[in-house]
Amino acid sequence: MKNIIFILGTRPEIIKLAPVILELKKYPNDYNVIVCNTEQQKELSNQTLKYFGLTADINLDCMRENQSLSSVQARILTSLDRIFNDNKIDATVVQGDTMTVLCGALTSFYHKIPVFHVEAGLRSYDIYEPFPEEVMRQMTSRVAQLHFAPTDVNKKALLKENILEDKIFVTGNTVIDALFCLSGEVIENTKTFYSKKGVSIDEKLILVTAHRRENHGERLDRIIKALSYLAKKYNDHTFVIPVHPNPNVRIKIHEKLENFENIHLLEPLDYPNLVYLMKQAKLILTDSGGIQEEAPTFACPTLVMRYETERTEGIEAGVSKLVGADYDKIITESEKILSLPKDKSRLSVQNPYGDGTASAKIESIIRKFFN
Repeated sequence: MKNIIFILGTRPEIIKLAPVILELKKYPNDYNVIVCNTEQQKELSNQTLKYFGLTADINLDCMRENQSLSSVQARILTSLDRIFNDNKIDATVVQGDTMTVLCGALTSFYHKIPVFHVEAGLRSYDIYEPFPEEVMRQMTSRVAQLHFAPTDVNKKALLKENILEDKIFVTGNTVIDALFCLSGEVIENTKTFYSKKGVSIDEKLILVTAHRRENHGERLDRIIKALSYLAKKYNDHTFVIPVHPNPNVRIKIHEKLENFENIHLLEPLDYPNLVYLMKQAKLILTDSGGIQEEAPTFACPTLVMRYETERTEGIEAGVSKLVGADYDKIITESEKILSLPKDKSRLSVQNPYGDGTASAKIESIIRKFFN
């Protein structure tokens, strides 16, 4: 039996790793699965684990208010070092490009434990867009032994960086697997949640998420200004914004947008409630990475409020469009969608990020690695 530790800490990591964890748990004679939560997003991470019927075996409680990147990295590294000293670990699984991912990979490397990187090979090639994630995922690739690339584009990026081809496997993105974990009943039950919040879910729903570090400051000001214009012009549409808890985002959004009757500012949403909004939305405006991958499953047009994206497959397929934090572009591209009835704006292309079988492929590859 192999002791496999999953090191995670944010909601996106859990959404994308939960299907892999559940897949490995199907084989208790082969894998002892250890779930370690750094609690980089404490409430959101634990909430999301519960949705998938999972709990962390180890919680690290590594976050502090207004901490620097250096201090949180030091705290996670030190905490993980104790875990690796106290447990026999055969392999580490990490996902994506967070501080938790980099620290998990580095600690494993220091202990000469193989690292399996889920969602490997995403690149913008701008170390400050997204910041600090671009550097974190590139560094993780240098120590990983198995690279689970969602698409051929990601594989080519890794090959370009001299990663050995026999260590790279195109699996699709596990975020699509996670969507298929949601029963229709669970999704429909979220209607009660929005009813209690007084949010009208109809054909004129716009979902907005904005939280990325590089969009703080003047960029967020421009995004908010564009949203204000759109909310006034399309006052028969409902705008729903789950507000990120970071005070750099939260304070400014509430100050500028909370008085609009057709803008609903909500606390961060649990996974089913967010998926329900994506499924119902006429338009999504986001700077999130995961939503870029999920939205095409629901045929929803998506405007990406970033200047660079490592998810170029969606741009090339026409399921999403880069608008940055550009006031004019956000308005112009939004109006193209909002001026049409919802049924006239739906996408008709297949999701380029996967078909829901990534987790089974990953388990098979891990099994072969040990055999």
